[in-house]
Amino acid sequence: MTEELLDESAPAGAGGHVGVLTTWRETSNQAKALLAGVFVSKLAGFIQIFLVLFLTARGFSSGQAGLALGLYGAGAVVGTFIGGSLSDRLSARTATIISMLGSAVLIVSIIYVEQYYLLLLAVLLVSAIGQLYRPAAQSLITELTPANRLVMVTAMYRLCLNLGTTVAPLIGVALVSVSYDLLFWGEALAALVYCVIALRFLPRGGVPAEPAASAVADAAEPDEIGDLAGASKSRSGYLALLQDWRYMTFLAAFLMLCTVYVQYTAVLPLAIIDAGLSTWWYGAVITINGAIVVGFEVLATRFVQTWPLRLTQMSGYALLACGYGIYAIKLVPVLLIIGTLVWTLSEIVGAPTIWAYPGMVAPAHLRGRYFGSMQSMYGLGSTVGPIAGILLYEHVGQKFFLWAAAVMVVATAIGRIGMLDSAAEHEPEPAVPVGGPITVDPAS
Repeated sequence: MTEELLDESAPAGAGGHVGVLTTWRETSNQAKALLAGVFVSKLAGFIQIFLVLFLTARGFSSGQAGLALGLYGAGAVVGTFIGGSLSDRLSARTATIISMLGSAVLIVSIIYVEQYYLLLLAVLLVSAIGQLYRPAAQSLITELTPANRLVMVTAMYRLCLNLGTTVAPLIGVALVSVSYDLLFWGEALAALVYCVIALRFLPRGGVPAEPAASAVADAAEPDEIGDLAGASKSRSGYLALLQDWRYMTFLAAFLMLCTVYVQYTAVLPLAIIDAGLSTWWYGAVITINGAIVVGFEVLATRFVQTWPLRLTQMSGYALLACGYGIYAIKLVPVLLIIGTLVWTLSEIVGAPTIWAYPGMVAPAHLRGRYFGSMQSMYGLGSTVGPIAGILLYEHVGQKFFLWAAAVMVVATAIGRIGMLDSAAEHEPEPAVPVGGPITVDPAS
C-alpha cells in the first residue's frame, strides 16, 4: 500500500505528474549526484549550530559570539546573491566547486585564527562562500528536470536539506565531545566530498536554451509572458529582476512569509515560558514539526504538484496565518499542538512549489539570479525576523500572534498577485528520458 502511494501515477489530466518512486527512477543520475552532495554538505553543517559555543569556549564574551553569529547570517544573504550571479555567468558546476573549495579552506582557518576581528572576517567569508552553491543547486535541478517533475524533485532537494539539518546536531555533539578541531575538520571534509561530486558528476557548460519551466510559460497569458521576457531584453544581471514586477511582488510576499515563519524559533519559546508551560513543550512542537516535514512532505507533494500554482501558494500562506492565529487564542498544550500541526501543514503543502517557482518563470540565462534573490530573501527574513518579532512581542505580548497572522493574510494576497497560475488542462511536452548513464568529462 505504501509503495502504491509513492509510485501511483497521477490521474488523467494532471499534466503527466507521477509518484515519488517513478520520479526518482526517471531523475537523471547527475541530479541524483547533486542531491547526494547537498545532503552531505548539510549533514556536516556544524558552524552555525556550534559557533557561539565554540567562541565562548575560546574565551570570547557572549556578546562577541552573538555578533559573529549575526555576521554569519549576513554572509548567507550576500553569498546567495553572489552565488546566483556566478551560476549564471560561469555555470552551476563551477559555482559549486568554488563554494565548496573556498568554504573548506576557510572553515579550517577559523580553528587557528586568534585575533577577534580576523575571526569575524573568516566567519563572514565562510558563510558567504559556503552559500554560493545554493542558487547553483536549484538552478541545475531546474535544468536537469522535466517541468512535470520539478516540484517533486524540489521536494526531494528539501528532504536532503531537512534530513541533513536534523542529523547534523547529533553528529556535531559527538565530534565536540572529542574536540572542536574535529568538528571544523569534519565540516571541511564534507565540503571537499561535495566538491569531488561536482567535479566528477555535474555537467559542464551553460544552461539550455529552453528552461524546464516552459510548461508554466506556455500556460501564461500573453501579457504575463511579456513580463517574464522583458527583463532579459533591456537589462542583464540583477537589474533585470527589477523589470519583472510580478516576480518582485512574489519576492515581497516571500520575505513576509520568512519573517513570520521564523518566529517559531524566536517568539514562540518566549511565549511558551510566559504562559507558564515547561520548555519541554517547545521541544515537543519543534520535534513534531521536524518529524512531519521529513516524513510527509515528499508524500504530500505527490498530490500537491498537480494543483494550480496560485492555489498552492495561497493554501501554504493561509495555513501559516491560521497556525499562528491559533497560538493567539491561548497557549495551552492542546492549542499549541493544533497550531503547530496547522503551520506544519502549510510547510508541506506550499514549500516545494514555492521553492521551485523561480525556476519555472526565470529566463534561462537569469535562472541562478532568480533563485539567488529568493534565497537571499529567506536569509534576510531569518535574520531580521527574530529581532523584529521579539521587539514587537515585548510590547504587545500574546497579541503578537494576531499581528503575525495579519501579516500572513496580507502576504497571501500579495503572493496571489505575484505568482503566475498553472492551467489544469495544459499538457507539457513529453519528457526526454533523463535517467541514463552519467556523463563524465575526461577533462575534469
